[in-house]
Amino acid sequence: MSVPDRRALIVRGGWPGHSPEESTDLFLPFLEESGFDVDVESSLEVYADAEYMAGVDLIVQSWTMGEILPDEMRGLREAVTNGAGLAGWHGGIIDSFRMATDYLQMLGGQFAAHPGDLVEHTVEVLPEHADHPLVAGLGPFHLNSEQYWVLADSLSEVLATTTILPTADSPWRSPVVSPSIWTRQWGAGKIFVCAPGHQLSDLESPDLRTVIERGLLWASR
Repeated sequence: MSVPDRRALIVRGGWPGHSPEESTDLFLPFLEESGFDVDVESSLEVYADAEYMAGVDLIVQSWTMGEILPDEMRGLREAVTNGAGLAGWHGGIIDSFRMATDYLQMLGGQFAAHPGDLVEHTVEVLPEHADHPLVAGLGPFHLNSEQYWVLADSLSEVLATTTILPTADSPWRSPVVSPSIWTRQWGAGKIFVCAPGHQLSDLESPDLRTVIERGLLWASR
């Protein structure tokens, strides 16, 4: 029996509407089959344990909203800066810790809205990145789910976007192109973000599940 050569940490909790336990459970077998020794935590306190975090190769976070303490934030940021990968989907990673500016800067994107709640929409892989290993051969993804409007910066490499169309009642009048899948280098660490994933059925759709699995492996140290 092979011995796992990498350690993954799943941190899950916060607002229960995104099913943090059930959604991360979907990817536990994949991580184990990919050679990770997986630890699962339901508290942010683990981020403040510098000795433990120094041995983590991949952090998978599913923690919507909530608050993070300064020592926890410092520990998470230092772990990523020093080479641990950080990955996640939907509100579990880009609607976490809204008041923690150090977190928002590191992630490079923050949920702002999902107009219309559950809507039919498409996630389009950008043509210039169609051969990127995370999205090669995939997309467009067609979903009936929350379509995230994301506030973002230019440091990230955006691999896929979605276009939010105004309706007759919208206060905005032009289509809004919002990043849906991106990667980001932060110090020695790599960050992978997938904005879709509101429902378990989203995460079980073949293309979206594939890109998340690829992203987990890509982000790992």
